[in-house]
Amino acid sequence: MSARRFADRRDAGRALAARLAPRAPDAVVLGLPRGGVIVAAEVAEALGVTLDVLVVRKLGLPWQPELAMGAIAGVGDTVETVRVESVLIAADVAPSDFEEVRRRELAELRRREAAYRDGRQPAVLTGRSVVLVDDGLATGATMRAAVLAVRRQSPLDITVAVPVGSPRACKALADDVDEVLCLLTPHAFHAVGQAYDDFAATTDEEVRTALQAARRPV
Repeated sequence: MSARRFADRRDAGRALAARLAPRAPDAVVLGLPRGGVIVAAEVAEALGVTLDVLVVRKLGLPWQPELAMGAIAGVGDTVETVRVESVLIAADVAPSDFEEVRRRELAELRRREAAYRDGRQPAVLTGRSVVLVDDGLATGATMRAAVLAVRRQSPLDITVAVPVGSPRACKALADDVDEVLCLLTPHAFHAVGQAYDDFAATTDEEVRTALQAARRPV
């Protein structure tokens, strides 16, 4: 892999766009909030296609929220759930505990969808090329949930594009989508932020601003 780092998420988005093949005018770029939307905005602008948001939520262990035991993603009325079985088994998570976290995160997912869209309807995905973008992949659980949710909408094809990811996560997605583009796959992967000079947290307002400035979902 290249030893390069990205200045920030916008720089990463421009680098991704340069490596993606041109898309049909009706293609859709979906950014995963929060940081992935900033990356996706640059990709959508460069490709000249629609930008929209696909809200995903990590399901963290009740006593260690930063460790994903699963993820959920929603497209329209469809909500897909991904379970990280290795974590669930190792942590001996009770089904009731998993469902409690899922219910809580589903409420937050719906809240964020309403806040980000500001009344706009989601882009139609049926029969269209879809590019799923995040600012990086660690376990890949949230992206797998996103892929499942999009697949239910019968798109023409699905591409996953990220600036950086763990080699295992990027490889695991290859069987689930038509194309995976991971610009950096460091062998000594620790966290997504290691590939960025500026990896400051993205705010809800920054997500709304990026979506409002981009081409409206159709």
